[in-house]
Amino acid sequence: MPSPADFPTIRPRRLRRTAAIRRLVAETRVHPADLVLPMFVKEGLTEPHPIASMPGVYQHSVDSARKLAVEAVRAGIGGLMPFGIPEERDEIGSGATDPDGILNVATRAIRDEVGDDLVLIPDLCLDEFTDHGHCGVLNADGSVDNDTTLERYAEMGECLAAAGADLLGASGMMDGQIGYVRKALDETGYTDTGLLAYAAKFASAFYGPFREAVESQLQGDRRTYQQDTPNATDALREIELDVAEGADIVMVKPALPYLDIVRAAADYSPVPVAAYHISGEYAQIVAAAERGWIDRDAAILESLTSIKRAGAGIIATYAALDAARLLS
Repeated sequence: MPSPADFPTIRPRRLRRTAAIRRLVAETRVHPADLVLPMFVKEGLTEPHPIASMPGVYQHSVDSARKLAVEAVRAGIGGLMPFGIPEERDEIGSGATDPDGILNVATRAIRDEVGDDLVLIPDLCLDEFTDHGHCGVLNADGSVDNDTTLERYAEMGECLAAAGADLLGASGMMDGQIGYVRKALDETGYTDTGLLAYAAKFASAFYGPFREAVESQLQGDRRTYQQDTPNATDALREIELDVAEGADIVMVKPALPYLDIVRAAADYSPVPVAAYHISGEYAQIVAAAERGWIDRDAAILESLTSIKRAGAGIIATYAALDAARLLS
């Protein structure tokens, strides 16, 4: 045994002794208001339909989406991020700019239901609406036509702004999309509609459950426009460009495999930073918990805390309602 003179007088364990002490000295806190719940609204549904690869997550009807919005308000979460699933698709994603298309209808319905009690951030992208599953209009050779796609994004953005969006989730990763949509919104009087830029959106293996949820028609991949996993400098360049073009919030997607990018974004960005705890990240936790390998609730809170600690002030997560319950 060490002598009293040798024994350490500095004992960090003192501040870990009880739950109350740990709570008192916690450096990072996740609050329900930090959380945004992504949700799927499918045209033609009359009741919620479960998504097999994301237990606990559903495709919603417009009516059940309204009810979910009310539940989100009661839980105190910050916002909703609706994605639309149309009955019909075509090569240019016409349903995205139809005022009676599912995403515009759902956005209006949710706004009517909850007023300004939630931040509404519908997805500004064409992939759910195209019959080829890509995020833009295609050239004859099958590549995505960046500049023609920007015109479609501008039209879609105006429709969603008219439907009541607070922010547009600009997720397509087209060059110049933030500046182009910002200019279009301002010219049509939607100066108060903000832009949440998916500024660093990586081509990831973790998107699989999302593609089931939106019934994606994608053949091939999106590696010519989403970012390449090894490249951090490229991610920061994209963030810098989006801020310069007028982004109100920038987001990193996915979250957990890219916490270094979240930290770098937080260190640089003059606007709020969000991160998307995506479908595959959520599905891993649920699947492991169902097998008894991990504690589901503890893993959710640990994951969200790590994202917040890395520097994200806003977290989009399918676990938003569960997390709000646990945090309360």
